[in-house]
Parts: sequence; C-alpha cells; structure tokens
Amino acid sequence: MDRRKSIQTIILGAGASALAFHGCKADGSTSEEALANVDEKYFGRTPKELERIEKLNAEELFNAHELETVGVLSTVILPPQEPNGGPLEADVPEFVEFMGKDIPELKPTLLGGLMWLDHKSNTEFGIEFKLATLEQQQQICDQICWHDPEVPLDEQSLEIQFFALMRNLTVCGYYTSKVGIADLGYKGNMPNVWDGVPQDVLDQHGVAYDPEWLAKCVDQSKRGVIAEWDDKGNLLT
Repeated sequence: MDRRKSIQTIILGAGASALAFHGCKADGSTSEEALANVDEKYFGRTPKELERIEKLNAEELFNAHELETVGVLSTVILPPQEPNGGPLEADVPEFVEFMGKDIPELKPTLLGGLMWLDHKSNTEFGIEFKLATLEQQQQICDQICWHDPEVPLDEQSLEIQFFALMRNLTVCGYYTSKVGIADLGYKGNMPNVWDGVPQDVLDQHGVAYDPEWLAKCVDQSKRGVIAEWDDKGNLLT
C-alpha cells in the first residue's frame, strides 16, 4: 500500500540495498542489468505481496455513502489538528477499507456497524449519521465507545465491537501516515551534538586534538544537517 512517503523512503532504501546484494555476480561485480530492471514500486515487498495488494486495490468494500460515513466517523473519533490535518488528509477511510479487504473477518463488523450508525441516527434524529450535527454524532458514539472490560469484546454487541474496531483503525491509520507523523513532531533519529572531551580534561592529561585529524573525521559544519533522500532512496545530503 503506497501511502506513507516517509516510511516508503526507508523501505525503498532497504529494498535497493537487498537488490544490490542479490544482483552481485560471482566475481563480486554488480549486475547493472539486475539494477536496471528494478520495479520502482517494489518497496521491500515480494512480487506475490504486490500482486495481492493490486488485487485488493481493485476490489470494493464500501460504496460511496459508506466511505463518506467512515470519513465522518473517523473525524469524530480523531478531530483534525492544525496545521497537519486529520484522518481525511491521512487517507484513513481508504486505509480502513483496505484493512477490511485484507482481513475478511472484519467485513461483517464494519458493514454491520455502518448500517447500525445510520439506523440509530435516523431513529433518534431523523437523518443519516454523516449528515447529523457533530453533537448528534457524538451522542451516538458516546453510547458505544465504552465496553465492559470483564466481558470479552467479541461477546459484546456488534455496535460496541464496531466502534472499538473503528477507533483502533483510525488511530493506527492516522499515526502511521505522513500527516500523523508530522502531527507527532517525530523527525526520526537525530545526531547527537558532541564537542569532544572538555578542554579542561584535555589540559589535565596534557593532550589535545589534532585539528587536521579532527577536520578529516568529523565535518563540524554538517553535524546538525538532517539526511534527506529522493523518491528512489538515493541519499541527497
């Protein structure tokens, strides 16, 4: 599922390394033909996995109304945050649909839960869930967002199982997306700033750094620069 640019870059880099390894000839030289035939969509997944992903993407689990309802519910569960956006900007509805297709056992809960939402909203407010006011939507969700911890979740009502599943998928889909990672402020591994052994300690032991050696081993001007890669996994800086 090609939807996470930041994670995709890491996976692509790892995939390129693995491909280079398998593309080595017996004499140690790299097979340029093998590298030239690399599928740019192969982000660390096997051909069989890619075939399955393509097959699932071609299937449809939700109709347009259901997909919109998933989008509305996901924003009730996890309201958008400025400046990065919310579940819609992170393609959470598409993620939920993909997971429902990838794990068939989830389909009855997802589809049944969406039907229940509209039935409940029509019964109480005379309008389908996605068109109800935020306050009305929250009232409905408040009735199903808690479950008895003493009772296994799969033994509780469909609507409670549905909300628990949607909450988990919404949070998972959002915080594993580029939007969600930006919302967390996560920047990946950062280099530590180290100025070497303190000068007073060096003086105490009568030693000093060789400026020429230090300049060759550590480029102090770039120690705070965050590495960047292009879409093909090539290191830019």
